Amino acid sequence: MQQVEGTPRFSFIVPVYNRPQEVKELLESMVQQRTGDFEVVLVEDGSSVPCSSLLPYFKRLLPITYVEIPNGGPSRARNKGVEQSRGEWLIFLDSDIILPQDYVKDMTLSLEQDKTGVGLWGGPDAASDSFTLIQKAINYSMTSFLTTGGIRGKKHHVGRYCPRTYNMGCRRSLFDQLGGFDVKLRFGEDMDFCLRAYEEGAKVALFDKAWVYHKRRVDFRKFYKQVYNSGIARINLTLRHQGSLHWVHLLPSFCTLLLGLILIGSLWFPYLLFLPLLVAIAVFSDALHKTKHWKVSMLAIVATLIQITGYGSGLLVAFWRRIVWKKKEFTAFEETFYD
Repeated sequence: MQQVEGTPRFSFIVPVYNRPQEVKELLESMVQQRTGDFEVVLVEDGSSVPCSSLLPYFKRLLPITYVEIPNGGPSRARNKGVEQSRGEWLIFLDSDIILPQDYVKDMTLSLEQDKTGVGLWGGPDAASDSFTLIQKAINYSMTSFLTTGGIRGKKHHVGRYCPRTYNMGCRRSLFDQLGGFDVKLRFGEDMDFCLRAYEEGAKVALFDKAWVYHKRRVDFRKFYKQVYNSGIARINLTLRHQGSLHWVHLLPSFCTLLLGLILIGSLWFPYLLFLPLLVAIAVFSDALHKTKHWKVSMLAIVATLIQITGYGSGLLVAFWRRIVWKKKEFTAFEETFYD
């Protein structure tokens, strides 16, 4: 990549917590970009294993600003990164992202072709060939229309599209208008940011060509914790933003309750198990069609089960605690902000 002097058009903001190897892969993918009108701001959020050892090499190849702060979560880290940036557009990425070679080029083209005056945009994600089988299975469960209704980065989706901070672009003036990310939120901070943008009348778009490789979680235990807390966040967001809850968000909870009833009922009527078996066959067939890998397709059944029951259970628990019991906002897993 050829560096561009002066004020860059784009500022990549990346919060980092104990992920030097993944940051290395991200920076390597940035070096390979065919267009170089950007800077990189890495915010080390209280890591015990920092990525500072990478800087001597990559600072020769990329315009990098490196900031170290006490651990306070990704929202505070992103806000701090924006303070240190200069670009007109703020591009928020997770540290477990790898960019395809034409990411900046396709992102720039999408912005140039936009006629709506977009202020906030997002892009889809995919699994790289280098990912583990579990990561590929998790990616399927989080991106397939069959499992999510397409609400996470598809042109044809159910409900209103909200970008996520693994791949989100925001005009600096809009970021300033919204006051940045809410540092009090443990989960769902990107959804809150997007909903506030809608409420302010901002134009929000999906740029389907500006996609990324996203590693997500490395094992099913961490994946469950992620989706469980996402279910909790949905209720927290609903109470903050009236009208943001749609029927598609309730489907995982309905399926979780239905599965529980089927398992109980199967003690007397074993043929009820044919229903979840048919669903498993449908997921396997769809995953096999998309991934062309039978092992990934088998694991996709497990990932889909975890995604639906984890999210559904989190939403049900949050509904009971927040709406029925009138409790304050909470999350279930709080060991670290990034676990």
